Amino acid sequence: MARRKSRELAFKVLFEADLTDHHPEEALARQVKEERLVSEEELFAGELVSGVIQNREEMDRVIQELAPRFPLEKLSPIDRNILRLALFELTQGKVPPKVAINEAVELAKGYGDEGSPRFVNGVLGSFLRERR
Repeated sequence: MARRKSRELAFKVLFEADLTDHHPEEALARQVKEERLVSEEELFAGELVSGVIQNREEMDRVIQELAPRFPLEKLSPIDRNILRLALFELTQGKVPPKVAINEAVELAKGYGDEGSPRFVNGVLGSFLRERR
């Protein structure tokens, strides 16, 4: 459960940074304080945020290759940031692929629109098929 909470926090920070000029580290610090996370949750969320920020161009390139009919700037910011987060986790190999995809779909169910879970699952499934 702690990792799910950390992923959700990381998503919120990435979403905020994507839509505003807020610095991700400042947004993370504020969110951690508001959510009253314990150090392990904070550490994992910070790892996810910094990893996505550092690899954002690569994640965006992969999203565009996997969903060419949906220009990145036209994608829902919710879907875009859920995909960035999940792709980062998938490329790191620290969690089983099914876990990363399931967590992304759950975020999409909670924050996205009606089609978000299916879209996120489809893009991430394509990523896994191409990697194999």
